[in-house]
Amino acid sequence: MEQSKASELKEISHKVREHIIRMSTDGGCFIGASLSCADILVYLYKEVLKVHPGNLDDPGRDYFFLSKGHDVPALYGTFAELGFIEKERLANHLKTNDHIYWHPNMNVPGIEYFSGSLGHSLSVAIGVAIDCRMKGQGNRVFVVLGDGELNEGSVWEGALVAAAKGLDNLVAVVDRNKFQANIETEELIPLEPITNKFEAFGWKAVKADGHDFESLESAFARLPLESGKPTVVIAETVRGKGLPSIEAQANRWFVNFSKEEVEELLRELNGGRTTELKSEEIIAR
Repeated sequence: MEQSKASELKEISHKVREHIIRMSTDGGCFIGASLSCADILVYLYKEVLKVHPGNLDDPGRDYFFLSKGHDVPALYGTFAELGFIEKERLANHLKTNDHIYWHPNMNVPGIEYFSGSLGHSLSVAIGVAIDCRMKGQGNRVFVVLGDGELNEGSVWEGALVAAAKGLDNLVAVVDRNKFQANIETEELIPLEPITNKFEAFGWKAVKADGHDFESLESAFARLPLESGKPTVVIAETVRGKGLPSIEAQANRWFVNFSKEEVEELLRELNGGRTTELKSEEIIAR
């Protein structure tokens, strides 16, 4: 990957993390898992998905579903940085004058489906992938799942159907941050070996470092990974990535920080540097 491209992606991801932190007060958000998938979403929207603010109604666009809907602050932040929505709207998080809240809402430009109930969106994505194929269209359909979400039986039912239908226009990404709510996934219901399980269900699987853009570029360089099979990328991530004080912390699942704590976390994200911008100016930046 070119250094200039990598630097641009890192800068966007950094700004998305600032937005996530800003949304962790006045009602709070699911900060840990939002921070873990920020790099994945930025990479997908900048480098992979054939969807942008100007083609949201184009029937030939790619489709994206955030199945782990509670991580929508990362998606909102990505949308704000890439021009899907105005940055100022993020200040409306959890307010009654907007649709920016804890889960994806189709009233927000770029959101394809209301999600939040875990285990549902893979099946929705499968339905869209089948519809696109029946219409003879070349759309690709992407869905991001949480690793704890894989405990839902509907995920594996969907995985069987996707393989049976040979949906090589379907790509799933698992945010493998190794936590489910306030417990480690392997302590609750062990998931490994995830790659082997998906391949046993008829998918082609690949692992990637979900925080390394070169690793992500390698994983998504060729889609589908195998003709006639759906693709799954197991993206290894860290819950709370970017904030060492809360990284990989079981109790940093849902948080509602004070304004002072938010400013302290922003200083931590920025390496201890104190920003001279006010909160409203950072959100609108």
